[in-house]
Amino acid sequence: MPDGDVETIDKGGRWVNRVTGEPELSESFSGMDEAIGAGRSLARQLGTAHILVPSEPTGVITDPAD
Repeated sequence: MPDGDVETIDKGGRWVNRVTGEPELSESFSGMDEAIGAGRSLARQLGTAHILVPSEPTGVITDPAD
């Protein structure tokens, strides 16, 4: 993945926008929708791609509904 691309991933119930090669720009969110919106916006600002990394359901109450 090229530097600057923004990945939105689930990290144990917290959603994280991780910027490849620029960890200081990474952010954490409590909700998936909020993280996706912020990730798309950040990628647009950086002129890079936004990638949503699907997570496997764990059965925890914070898992998004299918």
